[in-house]
Amino acid sequence: MDAAIKSVKDALSAPEGLAARLGIKLVELSPDQVVGTMPVAGNTQPYGLLHGGASCALAETLGSVGAMLHAARSGGGAAVGIEINATHHRSVREGEVTGVARAIHLGRTVATYAVEISDETGARVATARLTCLIRRT
Repeated sequence: MDAAIKSVKDALSAPEGLAARLGIKLVELSPDQVVGTMPVAGNTQPYGLLHGGASCALAETLGSVGAMLHAARSGGGAAVGIEINATHHRSVREGEVTGVARAIHLGRTVATYAVEISDETGARVATARLTCLIRRT
């Protein structure tokens, strides 16, 4: 599992990758729960609010990391997102948001995560659900 975590961290820190461009930082990693943060600055839409697409990218990043770790723990393979939905509850103009992706189904071929994104006060900003296909090698 340590090799899988290192591989995920290396991939996400690649400067040409979306996670690095959005400033996503991983705080906690396991197949059951992944926690990460993202700055609002640089990830806003024209009105100065956190862009909904950035929230979705954070949610998909965290859930995909969990699914990758699940795949590594359960026989190998790669995880690819096949469905995401999100509800944006409130706007954020500054600071940092934190996403918590919790596994709700960890199967042989599919992993699904519920992702809650909150602001620095703990107020819920968005809720998402991500389903990943586990492609066995």
